[in-house]
Amino acid sequence: MKPRFALLNAAHGGDNTRRNFRRELDADLVEFNVTEGERPRGFDYDGVVVTGSRSSVYWDEPWIDPLVEYVADAADHGLPILGVCYGHQVLAEALGGHVAAMDGFEIGYNTIERLTDDELFDGLEREFTAFTTHGDAVVELPPGSQAIAQNEYGIHAFRRGHCFGVQFHPEYDMQTARTVTEGKKERIAADRVAQTLEEITPENYAAACEAKVIFDNFTEYVRSLTDADTMTRERAAIEDSTNAGA
Repeated sequence: MKPRFALLNAAHGGDNTRRNFRRELDADLVEFNVTEGERPRGFDYDGVVVTGSRSSVYWDEPWIDPLVEYVADAADHGLPILGVCYGHQVLAEALGGHVAAMDGFEIGYNTIERLTDDELFDGLEREFTAFTTHGDAVVELPPGSQAIAQNEYGIHAFRRGHCFGVQFHPEYDMQTARTVTEGKKERIAADRVAQTLEEITPENYAAACEAKVIFDNFTEYVRSLTDADTMTRERAAIEDSTNAGA
């Protein structure tokens, strides 16, 4: 049975985002367009996934603070959470960390280094390739969390308990990478946009596809928690039945 995830889609006009996450996650996804004020009413899910966005978590937009609050409450309820790029930053803020604008901008296929043997990265080499695009970064980790990946631009993944954040975009296909890069023409130099577009090749994409394993790893982690909870409930029911018949 597939796990049931709340997909908090923070993309503005999120067709690419919707397609990418539905392709990569082997789960039943209940989608909420959080930029339009949609949020789950409760926590009856096996996990939560928060997507990327062109917004910054510190912007004064009416949907952002309620999103951060929901993610914080979901974590308090013990739900496993995966935040990707903007979602990684939302998760950091929700858990008590801090996000700030970077001095520069990271974009394109870049190398990321694992810092630990965390199960989220099972199957990945110590250094791996992923597509990145962000001008904000987690500059202060939430209390009790651990950085689990980084590169020269800063923290690329962290974990606290059942919560995981990744700054890079393992879900991107080549179409999304091109669309997002072309959309940065007003933010970064034209020659850098052109260079990044030239680097969006089948070879680089194939290398970055290895990072997609984190979706399978997260889903399997959620399944393991769900199976453990089911076993606990079944054992409790057996004990209650035994005690009642004693």
